[in-house]
Amino acid sequence: MLRLSRLADYGVMVMAHVAAAPAAVHNAVDAATATGLPGPTVAKLMAKLARAGLLASHRGAKGGYRLSRSPCEISVAEIVIALDGPIALTQCSTHAANPASPSACDRESLCVSRRGINRINSAIRQALEDVSLAELAKPAFDFMAEPPPRNPAARLSGG
Repeated sequence: MLRLSRLADYGVMVMAHVAAAPAAVHNAVDAATATGLPGPTVAKLMAKLARAGLLASHRGAKGGYRLSRSPCEISVAEIVIALDGPIALTQCSTHAANPASPSACDRESLCVSRRGINRINSAIRQALEDVSLAELAKPAFDFMAEPPPRNPAARLSGG
């Protein structure tokens, strides 16, 4: 089963909360209350997302964090990479994304599935890059108002 790490999942939740009111300054306590996540975890996530350049910190009594860019310009992939590092299904997928790094797999030269795995990894990375934070922050009723796709593959292919 493929799944995001817990921190990446929580980070996406926190970023979607912040994106719902992008002009406001959000603090960790309020974000934790709104998302139901532990305060220390939210504080750690927000600090890490700020170091990655996705949030901008604002000091002072009414300080906190604000998005560094428009929610339309921030992808889910950026959030995941900021919290988990490169998007990779396997160790060799990490190496394929950055050929300058040494491979962690001693069977890489013998692997017949490497090409297919790298293709799958690229598709997953592209899918995460194609979803913006603005889309995640949309209220659920906005999505319910959208007409259903004409065929089951249409939503996946964007048509």
